[in-house]
Amino acid sequence: MLTLTRSVGETIRIGDDIEIHVVEVRGGTVRLGFKAPREIAIHREEVYRQIAEANLLAAQVTADTLGALAAFAPPAVGADTAAGTAELASEDAQG
Repeated sequence: MLTLTRSVGETIRIGDDIEIHVVEVRGGTVRLGFKAPREIAIHREEVYRQIAEANLLAAQVTADTLGALAAFAPPAVGADTAAGTAELASEDAQG
């Protein structure tokens, strides 16, 4: 981890696209301002964890739902049809 000391009004840059501005320091609290491209998400740690947990739960629900729905799906056409066609061809050859 890199640790830097900055004063109010100073900036930290990450790469070419991200700027972090020290806006205010009051007691034990620091206010920061961020400038970054829209495609870069910036969240407080607790919000980021909630989003990650919600995404994980949504992925699990989707997998469970797909598994439950598979029981109602018609059988695959490929494998069963090929086996049935081979069986009919064999019966035709035998007469």
